[in-house]
Amino acid sequence: MKRREFIRLLPLGAAATMPFISGAQAASIWDMMNRSRTLSDAEREANSAAAIQAIDTVEPILSYDTVNNLQMAIAQYEPFVARGGWEQVPQETYGVTMGVARDGVVQLKRRLLASADMPMVENVDDAMDAPTDAALRRFQARHGLQVNGQVDEATWYALNVPAETRLRQLQLNLVRVQTMAPALADRYVVVNIPAAFIETVEGGMVARRHTAVVGRIDRQTPILKSRIHQINFNPFWNVPVSIIRRDLIKYMNENPNYLTEQKIRIFDGGGQELQPSQVNWQTEEAVNYNFRQDPGPLNSMGNVKINFHNPHAVYLHDTPTKGLFGDNARFYSSGCVRVDQVQDFVAWVLRDNGDWGSGEIANVFTTGERKDVDVRNPVEIHTTYISAWANRQGVVSFRDDVYEFDMVGKVTFET
Repeated sequence: MKRREFIRLLPLGAAATMPFISGAQAASIWDMMNRSRTLSDAEREANSAAAIQAIDTVEPILSYDTVNNLQMAIAQYEPFVARGGWEQVPQETYGVTMGVARDGVVQLKRRLLASADMPMVENVDDAMDAPTDAALRRFQARHGLQVNGQVDEATWYALNVPAETRLRQLQLNLVRVQTMAPALADRYVVVNIPAAFIETVEGGMVARRHTAVVGRIDRQTPILKSRIHQINFNPFWNVPVSIIRRDLIKYMNENPNYLTEQKIRIFDGGGQELQPSQVNWQTEEAVNYNFRQDPGPLNSMGNVKINFHNPHAVYLHDTPTKGLFGDNARFYSSGCVRVDQVQDFVAWVLRDNGDWGSGEIANVFTTGERKDVDVRNPVEIHTTYISAWANRQGVVSFRDDVYEFDMVGKVTFET
C-alpha cells in the first residue's frame, strides 16, 4: 500500500474523532490516559535522544563492516520471516500518542516487540505507556522518520511494510555494498539517496553526517563515483536547459517578473544580455539562451557549489531554502544534492588545503566574495542507493524504495 492510499482508506474523521464508548470503557480509557500522562517532557526528550543514539554510531553505511552487519541482520530476519513475520497494525492506531486512547495499542506493542524496538514483557496490555513511547521513537529513528512518538501517516505506513519486504531489502543491499566496498578509498563521501543524507568517512569511521535534499522521482539523482575537485564560493548559477524547459518557461508565463525578482539574467550565444520581454515565452525559444543567476541570498546554490566530474552535470551545493531539511521525505531537487550544515562539510573537504578552516569559510560566506578553490587532495564521492543497513549493535535501519530500484531487484549501477 502506498502512503497516499492509506489516507483514502481511513474511515471518515478517524484521525480526529473517537467512537461512542460506554461508561465503563470511558473509565478504563481515563485510567490509561492518566498512566500515560506521567511521562514528562524531559522523559520524552530522553526517549528521543536514546532512539537517535541507537542509530547515530560511527559506522558508515558503506564499508566492509556494513557487509558483516547486513549478513548478521539477514541471519536474524530469515527464521523470523519463515515463521510468518509480524502482524499488521490496524488503522485504528493512526494518531496514537502518549495521552491518546485508541484501539489497536496491543497490536502496536506486538509489532514493536517483533522488531526488537521494545524489550520483551510478560503481558501486553492496551496502555500507551512510557516503554511504548520509547519503542515507537526508536522505530521512527530506524526508519528515518520524525521522532515524535506518534503513529502519524509515515509511521503507520512503515509499521505495515511486511517482514518479507524488509528481508528482501537487506538481501539486495548486501549485494550492493559487497560490490562497492572493495574499491573504497580511506577517505570518502557517501550520498545515500533513499535516506537523503551524507556521510563523510575517514579511516573506516564516520566523521560527520549531513542531512540532504536529493532528486525527486521524476528527476533522480544519478548513481555515480567521482572525486570532489573544486569548491566555488558564492557562485553564479547557470540554469540547465532541462530546468529552463520544465520550470522557467512555466514560471514566466505565471509571473512575467519572475526572472527579475530572482536576479536571473539572459544571454545569447554571443554573450549579449537580453531582456525578458525579448523572449517569446509562449514557445520553447528560451532554451536557445543562457540563463545565469547572480550570487546572493536568492541564488539557488546558496553560498557554495561543490564540484565533481560526472556526465550528468550534477553537483552538491548549499541552498537558501533550508526549511526542507526538516522534512521526512527530502526528494525535491532536479538531480543535484543540497547539503545541510554545508560550511562544516566544505571545511572537511578542504582539510588538506591548510588555509580553509571554518573561520575562513564563514568569512567568505559573509562577505559574498566570488572565489574558486581547487581541492588539494580530491575526495572520493559515491552517490549510492542503500535502502537498508545495520550497525554492530544489531540496530537495522530501513528507508522507502523511493526510486523503486528494490522493487525491480536492481543491485548494480552504471557509474
